[in-house]
Amino acid sequence: MEIKEYIVEKIVDPTGLISGERYEFRLFVMLNEEDELYSENGVGVRAILAVDEGEDRLVVAHFFDRATDEAFDFELEDEELSTIQSFCKVHYHEAE
Repeated sequence: MEIKEYIVEKIVDPTGLISGERYEFRLFVMLNEEDELYSENGVGVRAILAVDEGEDRLVVAHFFDRATDEAFDFELEDEELSTIQSFCKVHYHEAE
């Protein structure tokens, strides 16, 4: 899995109930054609990173079809989750 492009946005909590900050990432990834998740339409990963008092963690991460925005019923592997969390940790500062 190779991240080709991404969008990051800060999630606003109008209630003030959530501690820390949340960032939504839409990562557009390249997969091998042999991968069972491969789609000609393209595949993405939607992830939400929580940042609170210097600690960060993924609270949501799932694959989706870029053409339909429909989530795939596949769990990400530990290595993929680690890669995504590291990427999000580096780039969440870019959110508007």
